[in-house]
Amino acid sequence: MKKRYPLWLIVLCQATLAGEVTLVDAKATQTAAGVYRFDVTLEHSDSGWDHYADRWDVVAPNGEILGSRILYHPHVNEQPFTRSLSGVTIPTGVDQVDIRAHDKLHGDSPQRFRLILSH
Repeated sequence: MKKRYPLWLIVLCQATLAGEVTLVDAKATQTAAGVYRFDVTLEHSDSGWDHYADRWDVVAPNGEILGSRILYHPHVNEQPFTRSLSGVTIPTGVDQVDIRAHDKLHGDSPQRFRLILSH
């Protein structure tokens, strides 16, 4: 016998899973020895102060956060959008990083954007 779920539960689950921030593009530019600038493009269905993409992080392979770009307001009418973070020091021996995005409602996006760094 097939289990049936109430419509309100299905709608609630879909609303919870929908609307996570998407990493569209990312670029790393070396500005000095071991120091990089990151340009990251995000897309998110920002709906106001309670649900918007509020941060992205530069994450080392060991999980250490090397830098974070805080987004202080919703970008309701500006999608997708690009923001930069300069002065990120990359430890010796690290040749790749992941970009991880975050939104106020869902937390960290399961999506990662891997960048191979040129030295």
